[in-house]
Amino acid sequence: MTRLTDLCRAAGVGLAVAATTLCVAQVAYAKPEAPTVPSNLAPNSGQVFLVGHAKGVQAYTCDGVKWGPSTPRADLFDDAGNLIVKHSGGPTWTSTADGSAVVGARKAATPSPAHGPAIDWLLLTATPKVGAPAGLLTDTKFIQRLETQGGTPPPDAACKAQTLNKVVEVPYKADYYFWK
Repeated sequence: MTRLTDLCRAAGVGLAVAATTLCVAQVAYAKPEAPTVPSNLAPNSGQVFLVGHAKGVQAYTCDGVKWGPSTPRADLFDDAGNLIVKHSGGPTWTSTADGSAVVGARKAATPSPAHGPAIDWLLLTATPKVGAPAGLLTDTKFIQRLETQGGTPPPDAACKAQTLNKVVEVPYKADYYFWK
């Protein structure tokens, strides 16, 4: 009888471990959820496969009258704080894991609802960067830049003939959603 009891206990413990492992595995492989955004920033198809939390700068160059378009430079981190993507001019996003890269083109924008100055929220179309290896980012079709903080250019009054070609780097944060 004790052998049967021991066998039942062992089977029960095994089932409990298996059930716990399955639950943890399902959470670990859960797909990121699509964010709630204004309709003009919603991709017309696909699903979110990657989310990166950016910290970096928007660099603006003075043309002698006004600040030109920004050039981004940022690191994107996953929820665990691991560096996953580098963001640079182009605009380009490059995977730190495999070197795959995509280039974005603005499709839509809306002012950030943030309290205080912040760069626009964006929807961009994405295409693979020519010459980049295939990998994590290759199948990206859309990128959303949301939850922006900072990154706006200095006032145009600070750009004048004496500051021609001066570059100002303005810190910013944002969340980037990558869609397949």
